[in-house]
Amino acid sequence: VQLQASGGGLVQAGGSLRLSCAASGRTFSGYTMGWFRQAPGKEREFVAAITWSGSLTSYGDSVKGRFTISRDNGKNSMYLQMNSLKPEDTAVYYCAVDLGIVLRSTTRAYEYWGQGTQVTVSS
Repeated sequence: VQLQASGGGLVQAGGSLRLSCAASGRTFSGYTMGWFRQAPGKEREFVAAITWSGSLTSYGDSVKGRFTISRDNGKNSMYLQMNSLKPEDTAVYYCAVDLGIVLRSTTRAYEYWGQGTQVTVSS
C-alpha cells in the first residue's frame, strides 16, 4: 500500500497550491481520507478529512474557509486546494487513510500514511 503526496512548493502569502494524493496497491473504497501537516518542532496537525462519497468533510479551525478537500474515487486520489495561503501554513503535508467510515481528526485514527510534501509560504 502506497500513498504518494505531491504538489507542494514555494508560494508567496496570499497564493494558492493544490496538493494531490494518489493511492496504489489497494483500493480505499468506502474509507475516509485526510490531510495532516507538521511544521518543524510542532506536532502533526489535522487539516481536513473527507468521507468515501465526498458528501461529508471536516476542516481544522486554522484552514476553514481557505482550504477545500476533494477526492476522485475513480482515480483513487484525493486533493487539497489551498487558497489565501499564510506563512503559518508552512509545513510538510501528509495524506492518510482511515479504515473507518466517519470523519476523525486524530492521527491515531489513520492507518496508512504518505511520505509528505513540503509547502513553504513566504511573507
